[in-house]
Amino acid sequence: MVLGIAALAAPMAAWSQAAEADPRMAALKPVVVSGSRTEQPRDDLPATVEVIGRDELEQGQVQDIRDAVKTLPNVSVRRAPARFGLASGNTGREGNAGFDIRGLDGNRVLMLVDGIRQPRSYVFSANSFGRDYVDVGLVERIEIVKGPASALYGSDGMAGLVNFITREPASFLGAGRSFGGSASIGYSGDDHGRYAGATLAGRASPQLDWLIAGRAGRSSELTNRGTAAIAGDNRTVPNPESGRDGALLGKVVLSPGGGQKHTFTAEHVDKTRDYALLSGLTFPASSAATSVVGLTARNEMTRDRLSWDGRWSLDTAAADSLQATVALQKSHSREYAFEDRRSAADRARDTTYDEKTVQLGLQAGKTVRLGTSGWAHRLVYGIDHSQADIGNLQTGLTPPAGETFPLKRFPDTREKTTALYLQDEFFGERWSITPGVRVDRFSLDASQAGFNAQAVSLSGSAVSPKLGVLFRATPQWSVFGNYARGFRAPNAFQVNNFFENVTAGYKTIPNPNLRPEKSQNFELGVRGRLADLDIDAAAFTGDYKDFIEDNRQVGGRGIPRIDPLVFQSVNIGRARISGFELKGEWRLPLAGGDVLSVPFAYGQTRGRDRSSGQPLNSVDPRKASVGLKYQAAAWNLRLDAVHHAAKKLADIDRSSLAGAWYAIPSATTLDLSAQWQMRPGLRLNAAVVNLTDRKYWLWSDVRGGAVTATNIDAFSQPGRHVNVSLVAEF
Repeated sequence: MVLGIAALAAPMAAWSQAAEADPRMAALKPVVVSGSRTEQPRDDLPATVEVIGRDELEQGQVQDIRDAVKTLPNVSVRRAPARFGLASGNTGREGNAGFDIRGLDGNRVLMLVDGIRQPRSYVFSANSFGRDYVDVGLVERIEIVKGPASALYGSDGMAGLVNFITREPASFLGAGRSFGGSASIGYSGDDHGRYAGATLAGRASPQLDWLIAGRAGRSSELTNRGTAAIAGDNRTVPNPESGRDGALLGKVVLSPGGGQKHTFTAEHVDKTRDYALLSGLTFPASSAATSVVGLTARNEMTRDRLSWDGRWSLDTAAADSLQATVALQKSHSREYAFEDRRSAADRARDTTYDEKTVQLGLQAGKTVRLGTSGWAHRLVYGIDHSQADIGNLQTGLTPPAGETFPLKRFPDTREKTTALYLQDEFFGERWSITPGVRVDRFSLDASQAGFNAQAVSLSGSAVSPKLGVLFRATPQWSVFGNYARGFRAPNAFQVNNFFENVTAGYKTIPNPNLRPEKSQNFELGVRGRLADLDIDAAAFTGDYKDFIEDNRQVGGRGIPRIDPLVFQSVNIGRARISGFELKGEWRLPLAGGDVLSVPFAYGQTRGRDRSSGQPLNSVDPRKASVGLKYQAAAWNLRLDAVHHAAKKLADIDRSSLAGAWYAIPSATTLDLSAQWQMRPGLRLNAAVVNLTDRKYWLWSDVRGGAVTATNIDAFSQPGRHVNVSLVAEF
């Protein structure tokens, strides 16, 4: 190993000369903030960070978080079709449920917007609330850190993080301009979506910039390849759906001089879905009093944010820079369903989930040069504090026997986290060694008001260390490795989930003894930046323990009033997840300045519960993509092939699915897209998606659902469709 490194290493002077001779080295280093909490070239980070920029979002006509990660290795977003009953089943209730990164999903992935923590998902009984509180049309870029981010961001970053960076006035005010903006309209054929948006930015004075952006859209149900347009569970055509989306973003950037910059942001996101759940009707029609003859539902999600980000350039012994953040955020989700029964009393369920959050942060940075050695320390340290008031409530008509409305699945809870963190990047011309540590103190303070069981409060602390190493072997090649420990604290629902139906003979009970989930992860990677080839490869492995399983049966025989079934959230077992991924692009310059390029990506992950020996169903099958892109001065044309490997029976824990499983076959789809620069500042984007009209399924949508041979087509992906958008900049 030592001899190999020595053979790759060249004298520092030669390395510097080579880097200066190849200006591509700087041009191909996008700056990111999520990997180290400071602006830093992505290639200087000892970790895998994906960046999806504004150009990619536009040309890919990305409308939501699911579209954004379509070709990324080892990343997916679950979106099952809306097939649920009033009081049973939650398939599709949550819409875009959230991200899966390297086999872990849900609240184990931290979602941020401009560094502000986003609401979590909650699933209880038949209700399920997803995490798609983001409008991608207002986003400048998306940064995805793969692997534990607990050392820099805290508990929710156990699997990684996704940071949405919203648009800035500076993006439109270059070259001395005092006013600019953009407008767009578009159509997405997979859900017959229509959308329009506009952004205006201006410079009122040398010290004051502003931006206002808005976007609105209408959509229908996500299409599939089903053909059975009947009522009842055997229906495979999507249930009728109507969606309305709206978003507003406002920013004021004040730069009074002296190295100061203050950004004030207001953001509003609003999403509504109305469903006619024909799959939930009684079929064949029955004269029974309780037969369902009508079932409708509405899902609502809103999020409002006010934030201030202040930055100062300093010249003190303690810090060169200082950043302060204050954010107030309120999110509201509602699920309403109405069931029309033939002659029995009609039923309704109205369930809400709310988060009100205050987030405070203070971060300092200091760079210390070590004489003339060429080495330096880049310190980042600070304190984070967040406080979230979390509540839920269910009301309605005609509750089941043994239940009463209103009810709470868990008590109103205040979750608080306070953390200190420190990261020291010790770097020279070739080496970067980056240790870091974070100490979190968390608490859950549960209110007894309106709750029908003894509310339990919980507190604890965790230390999350990390270590990253990067070696620049040559100007073109570098290798990196990292170790990180992660943790995820139990949430309000997991600690205090309570529900009891005396008549039916079952109940859920709180668990005051829940421990945080813990992880240890290793990653080793290599990067190549050659004249005509970029390549990134990484292998990773992680050990996890004390996973929290919700609603596990811990006792009882199901005898009403005597010995009911008892369910509880509990810590279970150990797991190991390992995998590999490869990503890059090969460029072939052509005559006249045109470029032919081949982007490619491949990812595979394996996971297993080490206690039971069973596979982890949250792990997606292998995914590979390869494209062919021709880029000219005024237009480009691109063909992409995406291959989804089959899910083998040996990779499915069928016991946890109670036999309701489906092993998806492999499938390869083709997408053809183009962009035409009609004139300066006016672009037309068009795409034919699933060019061959391939019928296929995604494991993330199928797993865990009530999938049978008669309705499996209901979970299939959209067939051939067209997307088109027109973008004007001024």
